[in-house]
Amino acid sequence: MKIYIDGKFCSERDAKVSVFDHGLLYGDGVFEGIRAYNGRVFKLREHIDRLFYSAKAILLNIPLSHAALMKAVVDTCRKNKLRDCYIRLVVTRGPGTLGLNPNRCKKPCVIIIADKIQVYPQEYYTKGMEIVTVPTTRNLHSALNPAIKSLNYLNNILAKIEANNAGCEEAVMLNSEGFVAECTADNLFIVKAQQLFTPPLSAGALYGITRGTVMELAQSAGYKVSEPNLTRYDLFNADECFLTGTGAEMCPVVKIDGRVIGSGKPGPITQELVKNYHALTNVSGEPI
Repeated sequence: MKIYIDGKFCSERDAKVSVFDHGLLYGDGVFEGIRAYNGRVFKLREHIDRLFYSAKAILLNIPLSHAALMKAVVDTCRKNKLRDCYIRLVVTRGPGTLGLNPNRCKKPCVIIIADKIQVYPQEYYTKGMEIVTVPTTRNLHSALNPAIKSLNYLNNILAKIEANNAGCEEAVMLNSEGFVAECTADNLFIVKAQQLFTPPLSAGALYGITRGTVMELAQSAGYKVSEPNLTRYDLFNADECFLTGTGAEMCPVVKIDGRVIGSGKPGPITQELVKNYHALTNVSGEPI
């Protein structure tokens, strides 16, 4: 495996960053998870856009242009001879002092890793998965805005631990007002009366690239899509439920907090959108 670090490719064994990097010491940095399908990097421009938005929000100057980053991502896939893979693009604040002050970091560090990924067991995609609501709430907008895809994922990790302790792979996270925000690494959708609903960004949901793609696919298929505040009651009484994310893609949910969702099997609208999503990913994207 060849890993891109600051303009150079090195082996996995030789891929190293400084122990003084503030990305390691304080989670000071941003990242993107990107997928390549059938020799094309899917929604690459949108992912790079979001990376720059996250960086701007934390006053992190990415040392490469938009076009240069896109090229670096494609080159990393080519270097590893991968046509179908998961790409992790990371920009840290860079090496600095042991203090918090980001001004002590002279140059940000850019890292790109391309490899295979399997977020959930394959059976979840065919039979559906069970999830639970956890006590850990989503970060407040006034504390660490969930729209920033930062390296500080401890909020999500704590929720993931609680899900694992309950025997589940994934968790529903509520915001401080009790409304559904998202899952630990995925956006959440429900289907009710032939309509799709997903939490608004204001509730603490990430501006998911896959989320937006699925919304477009649903609208093109003739389904109404809206973004109201949702409660656990709404989830329990949904006809269908599914999760979306770059790594997870689209995964149906058949039980939440012990309540069976709909028929207890992946629903017809979910299955239709999964089919449409895969069809799109196979023909769309930046060529490798």
